[in-house]
Amino acid sequence: MSMKRTTVYFQKPGKENTDETLKVAIEAARERGIDVIIVSSTTGKTGLQAMELLRGSGIRLVVVAHQSGYREPGLQLMPEETKKKLEEGGATVVVGTDVLTGGVEVGISRQPPPKEPLSEAKLPFIVPPVPVIIAHTLRLFSQGVKVCVEIAMMVADAGVIQISKPLITVAGSHEGADTAMVITPANSNRIRDLKIHEILAKPY
Repeated sequence: MSMKRTTVYFQKPGKENTDETLKVAIEAARERGIDVIIVSSTTGKTGLQAMELLRGSGIRLVVVAHQSGYREPGLQLMPEETKKKLEEGGATVVVGTDVLTGGVEVGISRQPPPKEPLSEAKLPFIVPPVPVIIAHTLRLFSQGVKVCVEIAMMVADAGVIQISKPLITVAGSHEGADTAMVITPANSNRIRDLKIHEILAKPY
């Protein structure tokens, strides 16, 4: 048994594809009976756009933001008033550490080693951590594919979704959205259980 699905390809990655990507995701959710859409949104702008498009649809929106300190120590890039607006609009907001490109393991590889000449301190600069290798592999498809897979695990780790049901993830290339996927999520410590079913939209 087989089935045919349509994938939307954008000529260029970027925020100009946000509206169409969100509409593709919503249409796919309706066609497949999927009731959860996960949107990556650093500042909350894409999350607010998704919230407006989903209003009255019955589809649940989960917005995923970067952990504090992603760009500067202690700085949260999603304003508190934006987070409040999303939550008042019915969205669930998850602020968490990127499971592939964040956290202690990646942090050690990015920070300069101590001045003491310890060979162990230099090792992460020679051998990338496994999560980073996975991230770079997913980026061969697009930056958005990497983030779509990542946020599927982040919401699973946060305990805000059912891990046994397919959902749709939406992400982009640094700003806005240009990638949408159908994924059955898994906790990050069980990454082999995660299933990528479809790429609904991505840059060509």
